[in-house]
Amino acid sequence: MIFAGLMPYTFSSTVISECQRQQLESVSYSSRYALGLFYEAGTKIDVPWAGQYITSNPCIRFISIDNKKRNIVSSEIGPSLAIHTTVPFGVTHLEHGIEEVQELIFQQLENILPGLPQPVATKCQKWRHSQVTNAAANSPGQMTLHLKPLLVCGGDGFTHSNFDGCVASALCVLEALKNHI
Repeated sequence: MIFAGLMPYTFSSTVISECQRQQLESVSYSSRYALGLFYEAGTKIDVPWAGQYITSNPCIRFISIDNKKRNIVSSEIGPSLAIHTTVPFGVTHLEHGIEEVQELIFQQLENILPGLPQPVATKCQKWRHSQVTNAAANSPGQMTLHLKPLLVCGGDGFTHSNFDGCVASALCVLEALKNHI
C-alpha cells in the first residue's frame, strides 16, 4: 500500500509497542452536550452578562450569548446562545436521542432564564470526547509511535484541554518532526 508518497508499508500490531498502546488507551475524555439557539434579528436577550458559569444546575454548566461576547450589535443578525451541559449530565445521557436530550436542556434552561424567546433554529451537538480528563502518561505534548515511517501523535490527549494545551502539543510535534529531518 502506498500512502502519500511513502514506500509501501503494511501497518501491523508491531507499529507501536504494547506500552504505547496502553498509554493511548489510558487517555480519557469527559462527555457533554452543547445546544445552540439562534434567534431572529431584533430579538433581545435581556441579561447583564455575555457568559455565565452555572454551578447550581444538574444539567447546564455554561451559557454564552455570542453577540454580547463578541460585542457585536447588528440589526440584520439575531443573537445566538451556546449552552454547555455538565459532565455528569453528558455521561448519563450519552446514548440518549438528541431530541430527548435537547428537550431536557430546554427544561433546565427555563429554570435559569425564564421567559426566553423561542429560537428560530436550534442545533444540539453531542461531544462524546469533550475535554481530556486523563492525558497520556509520560508523553508531554506528543508521542512518537514509529520512526520509519515517522508516525507522531499530538493533541490535547497529550497535554490538557485548552488553547494553551493545543499549542504546547503542536510545538512538541513540530520539535519531533524537526528532530527527524
